[in-house]
Amino acid sequence: MFLSVFDIFKIGIGPSSSHTMGPMTAAGWFLDLLRQSPAAQDAVRVRCILHGSLAFTGRGHATDRSIALGLLGWRPADIDLDEAERQLALLSQEKMLRLDGLPPLFFDPNEDIVFDYGPALSGHANGLIFNALDKTDKPIVSETYYSIGGGFIVTAAERTAPQTKVAEEVATWPFPFDNAASMLRMAEASGLSIAAMKLQNEAVSQDAGQVQSDLSRIWRAMNDCIERGLAQEGELPGGLHVKRRARHIHAQLVAEKRSNLSQPHTVSDWLSVYAMAVNEENAAGGKVVTSPTNGAAGVVPAVLRYYLDHCTGADPERINDFLLTAAAIGGLIKHNASISGAEAGCQGEVGSAAAMAAAGLCAVLGGTPGQVENAAEIALEHHLGMTCDPVAGLVQVPCIERNGIGATKAVAAASLALRGDGSHFMPLDNCIEAMRQTGEEMSAKFKETSLGGLAVNLPEC
Repeated sequence: MFLSVFDIFKIGIGPSSSHTMGPMTAAGWFLDLLRQSPAAQDAVRVRCILHGSLAFTGRGHATDRSIALGLLGWRPADIDLDEAERQLALLSQEKMLRLDGLPPLFFDPNEDIVFDYGPALSGHANGLIFNALDKTDKPIVSETYYSIGGGFIVTAAERTAPQTKVAEEVATWPFPFDNAASMLRMAEASGLSIAAMKLQNEAVSQDAGQVQSDLSRIWRAMNDCIERGLAQEGELPGGLHVKRRARHIHAQLVAEKRSNLSQPHTVSDWLSVYAMAVNEENAAGGKVVTSPTNGAAGVVPAVLRYYLDHCTGADPERINDFLLTAAAIGGLIKHNASISGAEAGCQGEVGSAAAMAAAGLCAVLGGTPGQVENAAEIALEHHLGMTCDPVAGLVQVPCIERNGIGATKAVAAASLALRGDGSHFMPLDNCIEAMRQTGEEMSAKFKETSLGGLAVNLPEC
């Protein structure tokens, strides 16, 4: 098993990695498929059908908008939001896609994006089907995609294919750990940290120096998102009239710090405000980094920023070690369970992010691999059973605050782990398996459909 750090941390746009970034990517994949098909010359129209959670909360997560952007040729990592908005406005008028290598294709987002509120597709709770239609409205090229969390997309064929390892490929990885137990064994045998092992794995496919440079770019994107969130105010889009709070809270914290009137527990407010700044930006459709998802994008940046700004002896040279360690834990969770809110609930999103952040912080504060594994387990354990129940399908309530609380749990978990020697009762692997089982048994009402939990218990206005 090998997931790159750049699979876990991907630069994109809000508000959702599975409902925004994934469908946008799927639209691009379908265009590529269509270009390769001899039938493309007969295509006159494109249609997309959303199933499961994508249908139930797609409008709140801007799935329809992201599909239109994907069909216009945009990708999450390189989107120019101003130009994209101009093209969306033109599309709403002309209802035509004019793309290189394809004939003009009729596409009306209001008619050609269909929200199917029936049963979800069998492969995953986030399913979507693209069709290219001829002049008789007959599908001539079709493909089913699943958005499996964190911006990852697989086709229906890939979803059902046997998950076998290719021995030759595994042999190219210096440290092919696929669970926490093997990770710890390899760390002990090699004498290397988790970050060092992860870096050597990354260096198989690209130069180690380039990996370090790209990680710096990832951190800049994360920190820029914090700064944008701390500078903005006003109301978030979507109709809930939720106001941005990060700027106001940050101003209070800065004033208290200058006057030496801060309470000891105020450090939790710093963690929360960094995380909330990110997730307010995400809710507004801004540029964020999946960590490992958009809905949980605030936790890892908040804890890393906390380390740099508030921890004694913090060393900026350890930023990449933090990210590599966090990505190693995120990869284990995705490989052995899920990071998708539609599949596992919020335990798979904020729970996974807290485990990653706890591991990263523990590592840069001098933790051993055993302590790092313990930190991740503590953080994940205390998110088990957390539902994904966004009000109105918007990644706002309770998602923004939930990232702040997840960040505080991550720091507490790292601190507890550092007080011990790495030995503990519940292994991380067993905790990940418990999360997988819990998600499997959790009612679909509590997994991103907005049909249960807080989403249906609203104050009367």
